[in-house]
Amino acid sequence: MSTNPSSNEVARVNGVDQAVLDEYGQQYFERYNYADRELGRFSMYWFARRFYAALIRRYAPAKGTRLLEMGCGLGHLLGLLQDDFECTGIDIAEYSIAQTRRNAPRASAMAMSADALDSFEDGAFSVVVALHLVEHLPDPAYTLREVNRILQPGGLWLFATPNPDYGLRRFKDRETDAIGKDPTHINVHPPAQWAAWAEASGFKMLRHFGDGLWDVPYFPVIPKSLQFAVLGVPALFQVMTRTTWTPLAFGVNQIGIARKENTLRGQRAV
Repeated sequence: MSTNPSSNEVARVNGVDQAVLDEYGQQYFERYNYADRELGRFSMYWFARRFYAALIRRYAPAKGTRLLEMGCGLGHLLGLLQDDFECTGIDIAEYSIAQTRRNAPRASAMAMSADALDSFEDGAFSVVVALHLVEHLPDPAYTLREVNRILQPGGLWLFATPNPDYGLRRFKDRETDAIGKDPTHINVHPPAQWAAWAEASGFKMLRHFGDGLWDVPYFPVIPKSLQFAVLGVPALFQVMTRTTWTPLAFGVNQIGIARKENTLRGQRAV
């Protein structure tokens, strides 16, 4: 099966309004400090990518090795997985594709929109990953149905997205709220909504958990370093131990691990 988009699809995606493409270019990563963390060995970002790679290896189906990362960003996750899977990364920004080709040279990287998966055949992948992507898409329910279509039966769907309902968010203000300050977050929904969409799209949720209370400060009268020691260190512990124990109420972001159980009506069986 081919996993390459048609030339017409590439041309269509490359025709997206330039302002949209620019929004997710190099300045996007610099604005949110990804450039500073890019080579930050032992940083939270460094540990997190290894955490996600470990989860994928643990939950990936025994049959099939084709993996798609939607919104591959700088390509570090694909770089960790390229020896274990036949990796494909897609991103709307040419800057991301260039970085992915540098950081994951054995992966296939293509400039295309993550909400235009119709170029991929049914059952083309055994694993689909989207880290901090779905909140940027205009129609998450449609995207989930498309993820179901391009996954083989029993395939793995792993996503991470902001959790607007975590317990301490009520103490954040506009300037310090990591979720609210990004204007490109156009679809931020509570865990129950994502679980409902997943079930309606033919998935069974295996794990749905939080990533910790790392977005300090929450309380202006308490030193930020002390808040991180009490609230942020457990998040780092989860990542380092590669466990999934953090309740959703204690996660600035939610992480979902789901298995494709049903092929939706209108799709052909694979």
